[in-house]
Amino acid sequence: MNINATLYGQLLIVFMLLIGIICYYQGKRKTNSSKTVTLIGVLLCAIPPLAIIYVFVLLFKNELPPTNVENGLV
Repeated sequence: MNINATLYGQLLIVFMLLIGIICYYQGKRKTNSSKTVTLIGVLLCAIPPLAIIYVFVLLFKNELPPTNVENGLV
């Protein structure tokens, strides 16, 4: 079975974008440093099983408590 390297590269880029978007959204809700969480998620896409495990860890992490700024009580 031959796998074209161009196809693999394109799939990897799509996978990196998808994981990056998911990590940013979850990082914004569950951590104080969403950009760092996104960068780690995108870098882990080099080894796809690690990226998927990382996303599941983010999904099951507890959310941050709301702050007064988010509630409009400044």
